[in-house]
Parts: sequence; C-alpha cells; structure tokens
Amino acid sequence: MSTMVDSAPGYRAGRTLPLRVEAVRQLKRRRTMVMAGILVALPLVLLIAFAIGGSPGEGEVDNRITLMDTATASGLNFAATCLFASAGFLLVIPVALFHGDTVASEANWSSLRYLLAAPVPRARLLWSKLAVALGFSAVAMLVVPLVALVAGTIAYGWEPLRLPTGGSLDAVETLPRLGLVVLFIFVSQLVTAGLAFWLSTKTDAPLGAVGGAVGLTIVGNVLDAVTALGDWRQVLPAHWQFAWIDALQPQLEWSGMVKGAAVSVTYALVLFALAFRHFSRKDIVS
Repeated sequence: MSTMVDSAPGYRAGRTLPLRVEAVRQLKRRRTMVMAGILVALPLVLLIAFAIGGSPGEGEVDNRITLMDTATASGLNFAATCLFASAGFLLVIPVALFHGDTVASEANWSSLRYLLAAPVPRARLLWSKLAVALGFSAVAMLVVPLVALVAGTIAYGWEPLRLPTGGSLDAVETLPRLGLVVLFIFVSQLVTAGLAFWLSTKTDAPLGAVGGAVGLTIVGNVLDAVTALGDWRQVLPAHWQFAWIDALQPQLEWSGMVKGAAVSVTYALVLFALAFRHFSRKDIVS
C-alpha cells in the first residue's frame, strides 16, 4: 500500500497537511480563543489590583525589595512583573494545552485514522502538529509581556527599568533583555511541551495528556522545594525556571540560564523522540 501511494502521480509526502492548514485548524478551536483571552486578561487584572490596593510593598516593614515591589515604577517594570507572576504556572497551561490536545483530540474525535488515510505519513503528521503547537506556545509567551508593556506604559509611563537590587536600566538595554527573558521562559517550558506531546500520542483523552503534563510539572516544582535533595535538584528543569532573573541585573549573568536551557532541551529532545517512536508503532484504531 505504501509503495502504491508513494508512486502515485503528483503525490508528495512533504506536501500533506501543510503547516498553514494545521495552524488555521488549531486557531479556530475554542480553547485557543479562551486561552488567548486569559493571557490578555492577566496584565489587566494586575493593573486593576494595583489601582485598587495601591502599589505593591506599601505599608510593609520588610526592607527587602523584590521585582513585584517595583511593578508600578514603569511600564517596563510592569511587564517584567507580569512575566514573574505568570512564568511559574500560568504559562505552563497554554504549552500543555497546545501540545497535549493536538494528537489526542484527533483520536478522541475518531478523525486521526482518516488523516492518516489521506494519506498523511505519521512522521509528517506529528511534525506538522508539533511545529504548530510550538508556534502557538511561542505566541502565548509574547502575549503577556506585550500587553503588559502597553498597559503598563499607559498607566505608569515610559521610564527606565528600576532594578530591585538598586539602580536602573534604560529602555534601549531593557527591551533586548526582556526578549531574552521571554526566550528563556519558552525554552524552559519545552519540558512541559515534550511531556504533553508524548502523552498525547499515548492516550485518546486530551484532558489526560494536558492534565498529566501539568501535574508532572507541578511535581517537579515540589521536588525542587525539597532542599534535602541537595545538588540533585540541579537536574530538575524546575530548579532553573527563574534563572532569567539574572538578565534583569546591572551585569547580565548567563551561567544559570545556560544550565537551565541545557537541562530543558535535553529532557525535551528525549520526550519528543519518545513521542515519535511510540506514534510510529501505534495501532491507530480511532
């Protein structure tokens, strides 16, 4: 059957399920619109909270200044604070959703076998879905800081980034650093993406794949909080998830982000490989 298909006039495996078609299919999904709305709403909710409750840190006797305490200093500070507030959990959800729902939902709708019968090669189908999921996840990472930067600038003005450690960075230097922060957060979330994508190839229940990836990510965070593990925590992706704070220092420090990126990419490559290996041998019945 495969030989007949491969030799069919005009058939090109690489042209099946184009990325544009898959992207449009995923964009029209209700969950995509709902997730976009949540990401846009987060900075606005924080803005309203600060307007009602006052600037963070007001009235506190603790002299330590954190990134959250400088949120209302400028639009740049507000964007950095929104990233800090969302990177630990909120941004995990769209990554898990876009990767965990993509294959499992097709199986759940009993449309996966029809896609393969089109015929779309299994590897091509997975590559298309993975590329679109990664693209949507990257956009999700950009939505929060962009909305926060616009809303924060309107509310607090276009001032230099005030550093919690003292001093400030001007906008020309801050914007590339915020871009680096977003890139690192995206790379650190590749582990969740790999978990969700692998689970999506193993189950017909989208919620199971998404929930499983989120749950395992939370387990990683809990294990990282166990100080008794000592240096073993350094092999956990969660241990490095806030290493990007080093990018918002007077002197840019790379070591933590490089180690965190290496750990995340290593786990992600293994998980993506497992997903392709499993799906290539899976008996598709739905």
